[in-house]
Amino acid sequence: MRRLPFSERPNWRQRCEEVGFTFHTIDGVYWDERHAYEFSLAQIEKLESATEDLHAKCMETVEWIIREGHYDHFHLSPLAIEFIEQSWRASQASIYGRFDFSWDGRRPPKMLEYNADTPTGLLEASVVQWHWLNDCVPTADQFNSIHEKLIEQWRLLAAGKRVHFSALADHEEDIGNTVYMMDVAHQAGADVVYLNVEDIGVDEKTGQFIDMTEQPIAHLFKLYPWEWMFREEFADFLARSNTTFFEPAWKVLLSSKAILPLLWQRHRGHENLLPASFRDDLGGSTVRKPLYSREGEGIVLPYEHAKPSDEPAVYQQFMPLPKFDDSYTVIGSWIVGDQAAGMGIREDETLITKNTSRFVPHYFYD
Repeated sequence: MRRLPFSERPNWRQRCEEVGFTFHTIDGVYWDERHAYEFSLAQIEKLESATEDLHAKCMETVEWIIREGHYDHFHLSPLAIEFIEQSWRASQASIYGRFDFSWDGRRPPKMLEYNADTPTGLLEASVVQWHWLNDCVPTADQFNSIHEKLIEQWRLLAAGKRVHFSALADHEEDIGNTVYMMDVAHQAGADVVYLNVEDIGVDEKTGQFIDMTEQPIAHLFKLYPWEWMFREEFADFLARSNTTFFEPAWKVLLSSKAILPLLWQRHRGHENLLPASFRDDLGGSTVRKPLYSREGEGIVLPYEHAKPSDEPAVYQQFMPLPKFDDSYTVIGSWIVGDQAAGMGIREDETLITKNTSRFVPHYFYD
């Protein structure tokens, strides 16, 4: 695993915008092709294996949580728990997710968290860096079958069905990711419709969610977190709406940091897991993570033990991100269905990866 300098393509902005990647410059630099990461095939296979193994263990843990009723640490309402169980019993399927790893290419990858509900960085990981590879390193390969696997997953779940796609208005990155997901679903044979989250209505007589034309929303992909949805006024309608959601409600159990101590309890010593606890009792350097946070919000880094707080949180052994030159690097490994599908890499000058952290392409040689 090496970080190597590259020359920017003179037309890189145009190439990005051709595929709908208009948010390529966030706070100065977001998409960054001045460097790229080089891997070996053996390293890619190691990451792929770790991703699928952890995903399988996560699914087993969700089944155990629901079967045994281990919800206390998730701080969910009875209504939320009822809907989670309803979605699980109905075998509502997942489209995608993303593991974040601390990995230097040598030691085993260590799972930091599982972005299982509303992961972003999808368009750049799938299409944008693939175009970069073909333009800049055409003799190499890339850990990237995201696009093809997404089409196949949507074909299995929604071919011939009408699916609404929704994100927050005026949030360019979320809309960009949602429109890309809408495009692959369309290629898979779904009838697709976009509307803003704020424009979703409800027929109070039937409890059915409806769009702006008062058409029922039978299937909904929403880039809007479940923990937010459970707090909305319309949450009471979820269980009787007859809407199939992507991602399904049971995914909140994986997107919550509460899954980290439970995974550690069930698979203590696993080479890809970090020790984690619901109490600050791990000793040594720890990281405090709120149960529900995104893009680094609320994370307390080590160097001193986390200060007491009333906010529900978990504690995880501190695993510093590898540093290449002046950048700390996190690996995002994508799951589509139950299969590892590709990788996206983010960089930052700090140890906390944020939504403005740079996205850097990769490639590998056999």
